[in-house]
Amino acid sequence: MSEKEKILLHNCCGPCTIYPLKALREEGFEVYGFFFNPNIHPYREYLRRRDTLLQYAEMQNFPVEVSSEYPFQDFLKAVSGQGKERCRTCYSLRLAKTAKRAKEQGYAGFSSTLLVSPFQDHALIAELGEKIGEKEGIPFIYRDFREGYKSAVGRAKQLQLYRQPYCGCIFSEYERFSGER
Repeated sequence: MSEKEKILLHNCCGPCTIYPLKALREEGFEVYGFFFNPNIHPYREYLRRRDTLLQYAEMQNFPVEVSSEYPFQDFLKAVSGQGKERCRTCYSLRLAKTAKRAKEQGYAGFSSTLLVSPFQDHALIAELGEKIGEKEGIPFIYRDFREGYKSAVGRAKQLQLYRQPYCGCIFSEYERFSGER
């Protein structure tokens, strides 16, 4: 990819956007955001994460499109009974929607803020992003953003951005608060 190409960055939340946005801009990319997260539950949590992202986006002059869809019931049907394999389906849903949107809107590639969290399955996200990018005919921009996770957490605290205590889905919420990890 050459510099100053427009890319679409899937955003899971505001705090996880901090480092990837900074790093990609430093590489010379013109970065746009896309918020599509049907996994986030309850709906109040979804709204809180969306609003925190938009708050941060305004501070950074970062254009973000929020998907008009919140297909939570479709998400539940897709992951029901999958156990730990649910993450594969969840990542795929979000990355595929981002790739399609990036292709439709003429972006040069797509990436995800999911790549910043040490709590996500980084290798799986990278694998799925590559496969989906190939299928959709748009490059997946892989970066290991985990090196910036701690600094982004610190920055989020300084900015008093809401930071969530679980990945977003009802299953991870249960695991987090029940102690059954």
